[in-house]
Amino acid sequence: MKQFQYTITDPMGLHARPAGVMAKQVKGYAGTTVTIAKGDKSVNALKLMGLMSMAIKQGDTVTVTIEGENEDQVCAELEKFFQENF
Repeated sequence: MKQFQYTITDPMGLHARPAGVMAKQVKGYAGTTVTIAKGDKSVNALKLMGLMSMAIKQGDTVTVTIEGENEDQVCAELEKFFQENF
């Protein structure tokens, strides 16, 4: 299991467009489960409506957990994705 934390810098927070792009990217990681957590709530990164229901705003810190195949590679790619999109 790999984890990283990221503080959202996008003024719009984690909104539909980038959340959808993230879900599409995560779908490409066969054999890997990616979970996004904020506070005591967590959701599978493939569940777009679940992500939207978390209401992640600018300044919120999320924890991204990666479990499964190629954890190191997936973690590095997702950290870069978050830095470029959120």
